[in-house]
Amino acid sequence: MARITLEGLAHSYLPAPRGPEDFALKQLDHVWEDGGAYALLGPSGCGKTTLLNIISGLIRPTRGEIRFDGQDVTDLPPEQRNIAQVFQFPVIYDTMTVYENLAFPLCNRRMAPRAVDARVREIAEMLDLGSELRRKARNLTADAKQKISLGRGLVRADVAAILFDEPLTVIDPHLKWLLRSQLKHLHRRFDFTMIYVTHDQTEALTFADKVVVMYEGEVVQVGTPDELFERPAHTFVGYFIGSPGMNILPAEISGDRARIEGHELPLGAAYGRLPAGARVEIGIRPEFLSLARAGEAAGAAVPATIRAVEDVGRYRIARTRIGEHEVAVVAPEDGEIPSDGACVVFDPQRINVYADGHRVQEGG
Repeated sequence: MARITLEGLAHSYLPAPRGPEDFALKQLDHVWEDGGAYALLGPSGCGKTTLLNIISGLIRPTRGEIRFDGQDVTDLPPEQRNIAQVFQFPVIYDTMTVYENLAFPLCNRRMAPRAVDARVREIAEMLDLGSELRRKARNLTADAKQKISLGRGLVRADVAAILFDEPLTVIDPHLKWLLRSQLKHLHRRFDFTMIYVTHDQTEALTFADKVVVMYEGEVVQVGTPDELFERPAHTFVGYFIGSPGMNILPAEISGDRARIEGHELPLGAAYGRLPAGARVEIGIRPEFLSLARAGEAAGAAVPATIRAVEDVGRYRIARTRIGEHEVAVVAPEDGEIPSDGACVVFDPQRINVYADGHRVQEGG
């Protein structure tokens, strides 16, 4: 495995980029620790696959360097980086059997036949391919073919890292959870460095120890699933992660008070002077809000109009409006939802303050 360091990395698909708007991947400095399980999460077009292909060597960056365990590999082709990559759609040899497909990377490295056989059977059993080893790959379903592709990436024990580019796209939904669990098990067992690209927050949060969230070519936060949920560093992170996403409301901040739609709310901390001219907002997750009747609410409450209630089984989502702004509130399945005269109650400790989309640290 390898420690992967990105230094001053940036990439444009234009021959002569002039400004930040010309870069598909804006300047990035990041370290992928040896043996870590990472997810690259973001919407389509945010730069995830570009970054993955730079790490693997399929793309040479416009700027910056890539280092594996301190060695500069920026100009090395993919075959000299000792990387395994699993793509969105299966990349296999249809004329070979499942066994031959899995064995191919090992045979190319002249591994002893007995060791090849043991490793192939071990990976095949983990991916539930043990009974398919003698079948031709062309006769298998798309699910099975992608499992072969996953196995080809996992079968080598000596790779610097394994890169996954949305590998479960073609997998039947009921198998996705199982395969994610198997990948997590393989990571813990063999200590692979894994980087997993996805636009699916469930895949990212259940697979990775740390999630790298990208937006418009930038990394906006790197953190554990808990950190991304509790303290989103950018309003995009709050909106993108969670179902429903974080509520964002324009606000005026003065010390430990916020003012929204003419109503004052206490904050969990005091804030110093915010950047002049910045767009100031507060963000709070629907899970940290509650509903009460006007006059019965204790603490930080703001009058609201309830527009709709969605019952999702274990809880309900109340769609409310505060002034001109939609606010989602997660309510208990058996809790009362006032039909009129409602207030939304805020938990001050859970309110985040943002300036131009970026979270402001307490105190300034």
